[in-house]
Amino acid sequence: MWFNLQSTLTGERYQTLSRRVDRLEDLLRNAQGESETDRQGDFHDFAHATGNGLAEVFRADGSRAYPSPTAAARAFPWPVVKTGDAERFLRIDSAGQSYWMLARPFSLDGQSLILMAAAPEAGNLLVLHRFLIGLLISAPILLLVSSAGGYWVGRRALKPVDRITNTVQSISIGSLSERLPVAATGDELQRLAATCNAMLDRLEASVDRIHRFTADASHELRAPLSFTRTVAEVALRNPRIDPQSRHAFEEIVAEGAKAAVLLGDMLTLARTDANSSDMVWEMVDLADVIANVYEKVKPLADERQLDLSLSLDANQSVSVMGDFPSLRRLLWILLDNALKYTPVPGRIEVALDASNTEATVLVSDTGIGIAKSDLPHIFDRFYRTDVSRSQVEGSGLGLAIAKGIAEMHRGNLFVISEENKGTTFRIVFPLSDSGVGQDTATATRHV
Repeated sequence: MWFNLQSTLTGERYQTLSRRVDRLEDLLRNAQGESETDRQGDFHDFAHATGNGLAEVFRADGSRAYPSPTAAARAFPWPVVKTGDAERFLRIDSAGQSYWMLARPFSLDGQSLILMAAAPEAGNLLVLHRFLIGLLISAPILLLVSSAGGYWVGRRALKPVDRITNTVQSISIGSLSERLPVAATGDELQRLAATCNAMLDRLEASVDRIHRFTADASHELRAPLSFTRTVAEVALRNPRIDPQSRHAFEEIVAEGAKAAVLLGDMLTLARTDANSSDMVWEMVDLADVIANVYEKVKPLADERQLDLSLSLDANQSVSVMGDFPSLRRLLWILLDNALKYTPVPGRIEVALDASNTEATVLVSDTGIGIAKSDLPHIFDRFYRTDVSRSQVEGSGLGLAIAKGIAEMHRGNLFVISEENKGTTFRIVFPLSDSGVGQDTATATRHV
């Protein structure tokens, strides 16, 4: 823009000087019949009327055809131009200022003359300077405005991408039924969303087949496994059985019991994945669930010489919508893990806390803890930790089942652990407005 303005101003200056020289030519032609004095007077008047007197008429030998009209014209450094040269448009510095000068060869009555006119460039320079200052001031503002506009346009253009990204990030193995929003824009984003939805359809169908296979296989295997175990138990009742056969049947019974538990766990997970179970949903008091499991776990803790304590608000009723047996199994899994991984002397604590919006169940122990590298995976199916923890019998499905039960009750299961210091599992259940009932008493019961 600055260079374009400079070129435009220079062109206008050339046109101005060219028109001035044209008028000077007309003046000289019209004054041919006049006396020398009159011609000099006409030239003098012309020079003063245009360009502040910066005009001259030179002969071919470089002498002035007419006296200089002003002292400025006399002192101006006019260039030497030959009569055979073409018209010249030059930039000349004089007395610390810049001037544009036009020199044009001219013939009058067979006499070769050089017509010259000059004009200061100060006005052009002032305009260019002010324009440059305006650019320097407005450029950052325009940059900010254009950046903000570009950001706004970009965000509007990428908003569908953000929606697709957020939806994809929220889809997991348990929520494959969700689909991406498909806007009827006819562009690449619409095709991308439609392609992703088609992929999710295939994934959902494949996972459903896997879930059905797992559930069907677990269910079908329970009958022959139960039959095998029953036959082994009947054989053990035979008093004439030899010791070697007795030992073999005892192994069959023990391994059959483990396999039955494993199949039961797999069937539970398959039903959880398929969102189909025999749960009976009703308002369940979490305090009753915790007390029920506590009474069953307390003798086991005493047998292992572990200190098991229960902390409940005696006058608080914390009710959630759920299935009593499933919640009881959830708490049992966490306490069973605490019993397995807490050495003597150790302490296990169970606590219930509630606010107006959520209820929190805490199961803490002073056991061997969980390594940081294992924490992100402990809720994965069949995941077993390091050797020290793997010495304890288990299939690696317990915590996966616990997390599934918590999620079916719209709850979240968290874990905090430090090696050789202990582990804390925290279950957070959302409550409705009527989910918590509390009397005025605030006494706490410790069992």
